[in-house]
Amino acid sequence: MRVVTTAQTPELDVQPTPLALLLLGREADPKSERGVECPGDLPSPSDPDLVERARAAKEKLGDKVFVLGHHYQRDEVIQFADVTGDSFKLARDAAARPEAEYIVFCGVHFMAESADILTSDDQKVVLPDLAAGCSMADMATAEQVAECWDVLTEAGVAEQVVPVSYMNSSADIKAFTGKHGGTICTSSNAKRALDWAFEQGEPSTTKVLFLPDQHLGRNTAVRDMGMSLDDCVVYNPHKPNGGLTAEQLRAAKMILWRGHCSVHGRFSLDSVNDVRARIPGVNVLVHPECKHEVVAAADYVGSTEYIIKALEAAPTGSKWAIGTELNLVRRLANRFAPEGKEIVFLDKTVCFCSTMNRIDLPHLVWALESLAEGNLVNRIEVDKETEAFAKLALERMLALP
Repeated sequence: MRVVTTAQTPELDVQPTPLALLLLGREADPKSERGVECPGDLPSPSDPDLVERARAAKEKLGDKVFVLGHHYQRDEVIQFADVTGDSFKLARDAAARPEAEYIVFCGVHFMAESADILTSDDQKVVLPDLAAGCSMADMATAEQVAECWDVLTEAGVAEQVVPVSYMNSSADIKAFTGKHGGTICTSSNAKRALDWAFEQGEPSTTKVLFLPDQHLGRNTAVRDMGMSLDDCVVYNPHKPNGGLTAEQLRAAKMILWRGHCSVHGRFSLDSVNDVRARIPGVNVLVHPECKHEVVAAADYVGSTEYIIKALEAAPTGSKWAIGTELNLVRRLANRFAPEGKEIVFLDKTVCFCSTMNRIDLPHLVWALESLAEGNLVNRIEVDKETEAFAKLALERMLALP
């Protein structure tokens, strides 16, 4: 059978769809790509002076600017960060620098919201590209969660439910959590948060609504707290009543929101088995946002900070397969190679956090130069009511034993 391309048969008059043009990078969707167009001129990625321009703008701003770089950021951006870390650490670092008028958050939208919540009213948080969102955070909207609470109320269990929301959630979801007596957690203190939640009522009847990452909730409950998979149900916001019966909601201890990380969710049991076959003696170290079967098959499981510290303490000559975002894995591999530590990405498929990678050097240069010229751009500002309830949930987390 002979395959004929459209280039050879112009008479077919095949017209690319808007979606095809968007995927090819020839068009933009202003509704979904809010940050693609910047006021003024966005520098060209091929500009050979980008590094010098970023350095000059940052020097001009001096102590007025504080640049935060998330671990998953690309190297071209992370080199300009005053501090690096995970989302919560960076938000707290920003709050500890009250003299900085501008907080430039090289991360994603929910992280910048958290920084705005924790910093003073005089500080202004800037996200270099407004399209840098988070697919996981976007999987739980305020309207969906309010509807879920109505379902729990109709099932007669809402009074027994304590919401626990992962840091990787919007300010609206954090505020919902605070308003309903819950707390926020990170991947490193999720067990402490769940322990606290179950202490808020009768241990035999108290339930947790875990938002928005089902995998972190399930892994913490089963792996760290000794629950069974049968204690967990998954609430799907796209199905009537979350796809669950009232009986299922009454029987469950963990009501997991149907959300996940698009990066960590890609790792599979096959990935683990394959890397063990390819690299004898390899240590498999994964993030708890991975699927339960991946976490169960791994040698070590922990947060981003845990992963970094584990590799720092690893003996010379050890071999590691890491299940987390590729920018960080590659940076760690380069860092520890001189120490004789072999570090590889867990999966064969290259997978960056696509939204995190929207913060590139041109956007950072544009943001810094705009601020240096006295133009405030891409400010992330949480309204006062949302901020108050979200801060309440964050303060409960900070008070955890």
